[in-house]
Amino acid sequence: MQKKIRQVLNTVIVGGMIFGFFVLPAPAADNVPAKQTAAEEKKADTAAMPFIVYRDNDAPENRFYPTEFMGDAESLRVDTGCAEQAQAGTTCVRVAYSGAGPYGWAGLYWVNPAGSWGDKKSGYDLRAAKKLTFWARGEKGGEHIAVFRLGGAFGMYMDSDIHGVGPLTLTKEWQQYTIDVSQRNLKYISAGFGFALTKKFNPDGGVFFIDSVQYE
Repeated sequence: MQKKIRQVLNTVIVGGMIFGFFVLPAPAADNVPAKQTAAEEKKADTAAMPFIVYRDNDAPENRFYPTEFMGDAESLRVDTGCAEQAQAGTTCVRVAYSGAGPYGWAGLYWVNPAGSWGDKKSGYDLRAAKKLTFWARGEKGGEHIAVFRLGGAFGMYMDSDIHGVGPLTLTKEWQQYTIDVSQRNLKYISAGFGFALTKKFNPDGGVFFIDSVQYE
């Protein structure tokens, strides 16, 4: 886990803020390995839209899995089967952040395959997508999310881009947010969706919810 944290961070600390995760760079060059088997080429075909990150807990159409905790991983408690006022369907994702830990921030990524951070070749070609949409709300309102993001997996099979939106301050009501990906290089994405928040702006921790995450 510590190795993965170091890979994601490119650790540059300025005023207590770790920028390796939060800075959103320009579109990356196409770095997907050129040689592919026939089966790999078939899998790499552009995915049809909508392409689901999260619809309901364990929904068969979900294509990414929330396994990559970062920063102060122990400060996050995530329930992907929360039935508390789901935005759609029967469940949503509940995230509880305690604010504890030495890094001062925590994050989570939905990836494919589960448990991989660019070390397995199983990304998707999402070039048909124009946007990534998701719904979010805070338990009390005022919860501060540093970034919601896609892409950025390192390793042998790096994602072809990194992009996101933030910071965002959530309200108590569900709101839909959009990440414009129409000008991004989404030829190979294995880290489909993620978020990060900091102790600096959530000194007492906080609880927030996510639902209906998809590429369109």
